[in-house]
Amino acid sequence: MMEQNQKFMMMTQTPVSKLIPKLAVPTIISMLTTSFYNMADTFFVSQIGTSAAAAVGVIFSLMAIIQAIGFTFGMGCGSFISRSLGKKDIKSAEEAGAIAFFTAIFIGLLLAFFGLLFIDKLVVFLGATETIAPFAKDYGKYILIGAPYMCGSFVLNNILRSQGNAVRSMLGITTGGILNIILDPIFIFVLNMGISGAAIATIISQLISFIILFIQCNYIDGSIKIKLSNYKLSLKMYKEILKTGMPTLYRQGLASFSTILLNTSASSFGDSAIAAVSIVTRIMMFIFSVLIGFGQGYQPVCGFNFGAKKYDRVLEAFWFCAKVAFVALSIFALIAFTFAPKLIAIFRANDPEVIMIGSRTMRFQCCVMPLHAVTVIVNMTLQSLGYGWRASVVAAGRQGLFFIPAILFLPPAIGITGIETSQAIADFLTFLLASGMILDVLKELKQMRESVETEQQKSAV
Repeated sequence: MMEQNQKFMMMTQTPVSKLIPKLAVPTIISMLTTSFYNMADTFFVSQIGTSAAAAVGVIFSLMAIIQAIGFTFGMGCGSFISRSLGKKDIKSAEEAGAIAFFTAIFIGLLLAFFGLLFIDKLVVFLGATETIAPFAKDYGKYILIGAPYMCGSFVLNNILRSQGNAVRSMLGITTGGILNIILDPIFIFVLNMGISGAAIATIISQLISFIILFIQCNYIDGSIKIKLSNYKLSLKMYKEILKTGMPTLYRQGLASFSTILLNTSASSFGDSAIAAVSIVTRIMMFIFSVLIGFGQGYQPVCGFNFGAKKYDRVLEAFWFCAKVAFVALSIFALIAFTFAPKLIAIFRANDPEVIMIGSRTMRFQCCVMPLHAVTVIVNMTLQSLGYGWRASVVAAGRQGLFFIPAILFLPPAIGITGIETSQAIADFLTFLLASGMILDVLKELKQMRESVETEQQKSAV
């Protein structure tokens, strides 16, 4: 209890300009590590050939589904846990954690069973061509085997972060990431397992991460415990978790669906086009991982202080994060725009077509990258404060409301340029949507802040 009280004091009294970076740095490291070993998979597999590189991009949509399950329940319960701990309601926090964790694992088991049963049809549905399908099957079947505990890991990661335990979360994610980078070349080249080796390296590394995260939650003082005895079939709790978790499902689920559409559209222009957009996606994910990590350091601060009715700190934290994120992504955008061809060439140096398509795609996205910083911080704010439907609409914008029409209509109209520009156009329109969604919320927060200040003044009198 003493450690919980100390954590409450830290989250509600430490200056946000110091607290958010403190929580964000380990999360950024975790996100960078995760993105880096995803890039490592792409890099090592790309050495096998263009079709193999494209297969990783095809299975990326399957990975997005797994992440969607884990993050939906992880972010949903994480937001609830932060607000509950802000109210010092530990029992409700533990119930939310147990429901999210065991439900995610169960859904992961269903995905693994049916995915393996229909693996041939699955890879075709995900956008694999005849030349890519064999590689996609070899990679995807192992990813499906790891799906249950991968879903569980994402929940545990968010549970730790929601309590302000970002360093503990980082330990589990980083250990698995480093292990994956080590195992990739061993399994692929030394053991001559090809693309299957990359997938096996991934699921072994993810299992190690899962074990570490589970131990951190259950066997270290100061964390809420994830026990089956805390699980209760509560429709009210499911509703609460899903209310704030659904934006993540929309974002991740639509990301998977949009990747399928992207692969299908790109297949009309050959395996090089699929490989190019796959490589760009990995590189952009690496850059955005810094933004996501920073935002995830902000979310528990936002949730804790909202639950504690410290609305002035919520507003201060929002503007601090929005400004820092915009400046940081502006710098990243300039670097990525300048060195786009060289970055693509790291993966497929001997394929000029991949380099050409990838460079143009990346540069278009760099033009609107700083705006995406604002969109992400707005979405995380809405989600952390429990504005579920607003967060859902913003989350659906980038990969759904705007990207899907763009990828369906632009390539037939303007050819490969439609593939290259669709995401940039969607990012710009989502920024406009997010800006509109946050205005009323900021106004409400200011009103709540003024109300609290008025009550305090009356109490003082």
